[in-house]
Amino acid sequence: MSRPRDPVVARVGALLRAMSQHSAEGLTTTQAARHTGVPRPSAHRLLTALSDEGLVDREETGRWFLGPETYLLGATASSRYDVSPAARRVVTELAELTGESSFFSARRGAETICLVREDGSFPLRSHVLHEGIRFPLGVASAGLAILSHLQDREIDTYLSSVDLRANWGEVHAADRLRRSVERTRVNGYSTNPGLIVEGSWGMGAAVFDRLGRPRWALSLTGVESRFSEARRPSLGKTLLTASHRLTRMLQDAGQADG
Repeated sequence: MSRPRDPVVARVGALLRAMSQHSAEGLTTTQAARHTGVPRPSAHRLLTALSDEGLVDREETGRWFLGPETYLLGATASSRYDVSPAARRVVTELAELTGESSFFSARRGAETICLVREDGSFPLRSHVLHEGIRFPLGVASAGLAILSHLQDREIDTYLSSVDLRANWGEVHAADRLRRSVERTRVNGYSTNPGLIVEGSWGMGAAVFDRLGRPRWALSLTGVESRFSEARRPSLGKTLLTASHRLTRMLQDAGQADG
């Protein structure tokens, strides 16, 4: 049985994640409250306390940004968690081989977070994904690839605890996700046929740690015409080859110990 979450820590975590997703433009207090579901007075109080610790910064415009202490913490943690150098090489090769935008995402609990993006040569691109964006498991091709390779009981527990329809539509209802999981398991790779933004397609393949757990994913996105029925098997094969290679690279580097 999972332990109950501390509400204050949960709110702090939500605020810091919101800052990371809007690192370029920052957030006002009102925006931070809306993105996290934290009441505005509480959000202001917590952000002020985090600012005192150097974890967030407030500019003269009133917008909040991640602070210098988060950089130092991230730099310290990178020796344990940073797999991006190896991933970036593979992502770059994927973009060069396919001409599509290529991505590397990591699982963080019940979400995926995009860590690396590399655009391909094809001039028309999808802008659904960018570095730092998060999606629930089962949403977007990376999250579906990871979800599909979890054990059945883990999938059952997850789908019984969330209702993705509210934010992502009926196409993400539990019964439809289960069918998508089955298709992904048969193919080895996932396909997102424009379920987030119409006309923007994606495909993903899981990357595994030494215990065989799906901890990361590689994915490709692009306009619908680039993901035709005739081309998808070739793209899927390229993705699987890359994901197998990256799995070996991370394991050999000691980054996939679990």
